[in-house]
Amino acid sequence: MTKVWKKGLLATACLVTSMAATAQNTAINWDDVLQHAKGETVYFNAWGGNEATNQYLVWAAEQVQDQYGVTLEVVPISDIKDTIRRIETEVAAGKADNGSVDLVWINGENFAALKKQGLLLEGWAQQLPNWQYVDLSKPVEKDFSLPTDGAEAPWGGAQLTFIGNRDTLAEPLTSPQALLAYAQDHQGMLSYPRPPDFTGTTFLKQLMLSLAEDPAAFEQAPQDTDAEALTAPLWAYLDQLHPLLWREGKAFPTSPSEMDRMLGDGELAMSITFNPLHAQNQVQSGKLPESVYTFGFADGMIGNVHFVAIPRNASNADGAMVVANFLLSPQAQAHKADVSVWGDPTVLDANKLEGGEQAALKAASPSEASQVPVISEPNAAWMDWLREQWTQRYGAS
Repeated sequence: MTKVWKKGLLATACLVTSMAATAQNTAINWDDVLQHAKGETVYFNAWGGNEATNQYLVWAAEQVQDQYGVTLEVVPISDIKDTIRRIETEVAAGKADNGSVDLVWINGENFAALKKQGLLLEGWAQQLPNWQYVDLSKPVEKDFSLPTDGAEAPWGGAQLTFIGNRDTLAEPLTSPQALLAYAQDHQGMLSYPRPPDFTGTTFLKQLMLSLAEDPAAFEQAPQDTDAEALTAPLWAYLDQLHPLLWREGKAFPTSPSEMDRMLGDGELAMSITFNPLHAQNQVQSGKLPESVYTFGFADGMIGNVHFVAIPRNASNADGAMVVANFLLSPQAQAHKADVSVWGDPTVLDANKLEGGEQAALKAASPSEASQVPVISEPNAAWMDWLREQWTQRYGAS
């Protein structure tokens, strides 16, 4: 995508309500993109709370500099909502170009917020050269039930996963009922991250879907449903569970990282992660004992894809596309999936690759035997709705 192509998209956006259809029909000349990207500095806003992720991005920056002459400056973010507000503020102030963010790690409600306001470039992701290897059986063209319209390039897979320690949890808890029964017999040994933590809120969504009579009803936003009735089984379940939790549910771990530490210390019998390879990574790095194992509810666990997106007012959109394409390459995806590096699942279909690339990706992917079915995310609006409702019910306790 040349700068001329980008300006054409922005002009079109002023004339029509949705520029997605037009953008998707605008062909990208990849040679032009590579030429314009050379020498650019891409400012990539990404969550910086994981050491393995940060080290991976150091490696990625070296690769895109060596291979494409693009400088990748990673801007560590503790809460991606800060980046969302910055983009909104810049555009509202009339900064239609030369924005401070070129690429952003994003998904879910944050993607929905930017896309609803027309603050993302659309129609480019499926035109990346490495899109040909993407596993289309994964939700790579929808983000929390919202079509991406080519505004996001998939980067990695995720699935809510429980981590147990065989020393205190000999058998996996394969249903909400089994989890509640364990809590009744082992009071104080379970908990979950306090909302608004992302993983803690996803645990609530998991219970909401697992306990619902009609999980498909949650594809609609809460304001379009009888939300109180739909979530009644969830609140009844939590009312039973909370008194049995760590500190009787009057306090909660602040993050999955804190739960990992408590699991390692024997203070909890279970931790929660959104990366099915996270436990292996933590064992290899010596942060969790070899007695830990992963599991999920037998009927399935929530899974999604995380993406990278380019703001509409990015200063270096060509360089951002080159970085996004590299992150989607077989080389980068296999390196990322290696549990000794990061252990983030790939979004590529290894069967679309050949030779050494295929072997490397398959070696770094979890075995099919260790996987549980994937449940699609509910509508993104449930995230904030659950956080607000949970805080009203339990936040003061």
